[in-house]
Amino acid sequence: MGNCHTVGPNEALVVSGGCCGSDQKTYVVGGWAWAWCLISDVQRLTLEIMTLQPKCDDVETAEGVAITVTGVAQVKVMTESELLGYACEQFLGKSVVEIKSVILQTLEGHLRAILGTLTVEQIYQDRDKFATLVREVAAPDVGRMGIEILSFTIKDVYDKVEYLSSLGKTQTAAVQRDADIGVAEAERDAGIREAECKKEMMDIKFLADTKMADSKRELEMQKASFNQEVNTKKAEAQLAYELQAAKEQQKIRESGTVLHNSNACYQTALMNPWVYSATVRASLNA
Repeated sequence: MGNCHTVGPNEALVVSGGCCGSDQKTYVVGGWAWAWCLISDVQRLTLEIMTLQPKCDDVETAEGVAITVTGVAQVKVMTESELLGYACEQFLGKSVVEIKSVILQTLEGHLRAILGTLTVEQIYQDRDKFATLVREVAAPDVGRMGIEILSFTIKDVYDKVEYLSSLGKTQTAAVQRDADIGVAEAERDAGIREAECKKEMMDIKFLADTKMADSKRELEMQKASFNQEVNTKKAEAQLAYELQAAKEQQKIRESGTVLHNSNACYQTALMNPWVYSATVRASLNA
């Protein structure tokens, strides 16, 4: 005779023993199994996630600074048949508290060992990398127990000698210094740029003034050239006018001389006709 045993997905059912002294073990997750009365042993092992909080007090780092580190780990029993067999060998018949205690001590041992190889700055400034290192180092050991580390994070890091506080103050001072330097450099660059802009403005103004002066000078030169040309034309016109006037005066004077001579001849002819007639004949003969 026997019984049918069922189990949920959060537990593993282990049936051992049987007829004829069999040492076969049956592992069932989320199912059922048959067990013979009196000759079969039925046990259960939890598969639920277990939360651990490993803590290492006053552990000296690579620099000899004693610090305290606390973390949070999520672990569970693996369900692969072989690994589940390892977990059953280690923890079957133990309570959840006892299982958590064994795993916790293993994690704290690895955490303490790794802390001794790192500096405070490496631990404090890159917690994710530190947590990943702890997980990678501890995973093989707890894996041989059939336990899987789902996650491991560093919760807190502190010390009793205010080393971390001094480190934070130093970092804060360095950041403030860099900020002040950045502001000073920005103001310097702004001043240089402002001076460059002013110089460019003055250069542009000088070029504009120079072009304006050149244009004004060219205008004055053109005006002087035009005035000179106009004056030359005026002088030429005046000179031509005066020359023409002189010619006209000369013609007038010559006409007056001829008229005077004609009048003199006329008077001579009236007074002495015979002399005038001889003069005329002499002129014709010439």
